[in-house]
Amino acid sequence: MTNRTIAFIGAGNMAAALIKGLVEDGYPADNIIASDPDHKRTDFIKECCAIRTLDENRTAVLEADVVVLAVKPQALPQIARDIAGAVGNSKPLIISIAAGIQTKHLAEWLGEDVAIIRTMPNTPAMLQTGTTGLYANPNTNEDQRNLAESIMRAVGLTLWVDSETMMDSVTAVSGSGPAYFFLVMEHMISAAEKMGMDHNSAKLLTLHTALGASRMALENPEDPSVLREKVTSPGGTTAAALAVFNESGLEQIIEDALTAARDRSIELSSQVNGEQA
Repeated sequence: MTNRTIAFIGAGNMAAALIKGLVEDGYPADNIIASDPDHKRTDFIKECCAIRTLDENRTAVLEADVVVLAVKPQALPQIARDIAGAVGNSKPLIISIAAGIQTKHLAEWLGEDVAIIRTMPNTPAMLQTGTTGLYANPNTNEDQRNLAESIMRAVGLTLWVDSETMMDSVTAVSGSGPAYFFLVMEHMISAAEKMGMDHNSAKLLTLHTALGASRMALENPEDPSVLREKVTSPGGTTAAALAVFNESGLEQIIEDALTAARDRSIELSSQVNGEQA
């Protein structure tokens, strides 16, 4: 893989996270290019990771085996059309991290025979602890799938989906997911303060409890439901708290929230792709 040239079109935060992850994993910096009209972004990435930077997207594409589209969804249609000729000449694998842009529309802009992999990373990717959903269009082969997975694994876990419609569910669970946990942390800290704890102590206890629980769930083969049962003594403090959650309909609240996020993802995807929502 390390002999492939990867060009990033766009040098924002997610591109920077991927580039940093690749370089820290030992990928040759000389084989990574970033192109962005914002020189502050390219200067930052060049200084941070010692990669090559360019002003011209088409030049970057012509040098690349893999092109990572890391621009805002609203800007992607025009950028994709601008580089379509270069893509047709060099035939790179296209990896899109633009939220909501469907592979069929990328193919319309770039060429119907282009190998395209759509991804949905989440913000913890900036700490190399992200989660990325991937979907490959029919033009991609096994080598290209493996290549895309290797690139996205530089910032965390990867998970393939067989249907592109599942990318909306990926968005609801992991794309938006960090905010759900931040909200729980926020309310736990607030509740602790109302019980007399100072803010710093409440924050420290809450965040480390979240970290510990997450590590236990990740490193234990048993489902979280089993782990919950194991730490819940009948008639104890944990049972009292969980009873309130259950009486308040927490399970239905979470289901409704994720469904709303998925439905909004579908709606936004229709809007950004110019379809009837």
